[in-house]
Amino acid sequence: MIVEWHPRAPKRLRQIYEYIEEHNPHAAEDIFRQVSEAVMTLAESPRLYRLGRIEGTREMIVHPNYLVVYSVTDRVTVLNVLHTRRRFPLDEGFEC
Repeated sequence: MIVEWHPRAPKRLRQIYEYIEEHNPHAAEDIFRQVSEAVMTLAESPRLYRLGRIEGTREMIVHPNYLVVYSVTDRVTVLNVLHTRRRFPLDEGFEC
């Protein structure tokens, strides 16, 4: 199955990376790698992870602090990457 990123998702991942990098560049690289690698596994098992809080989405916890929100149709679309402490979807103004 094809995995694609909604334009918002890489921007969010970059923001997370930059924030962590200010305090710990090594940790920033680890999180970036973990998210990237986890997203690629969605091509093989897109329905493995829990149903999302927004209808039509699923959520994959990549790290205890980071969550990938995605949808599954004829392809997997990564919709967002966010910190688990966010009051998702309230803090995100999230729309599908």
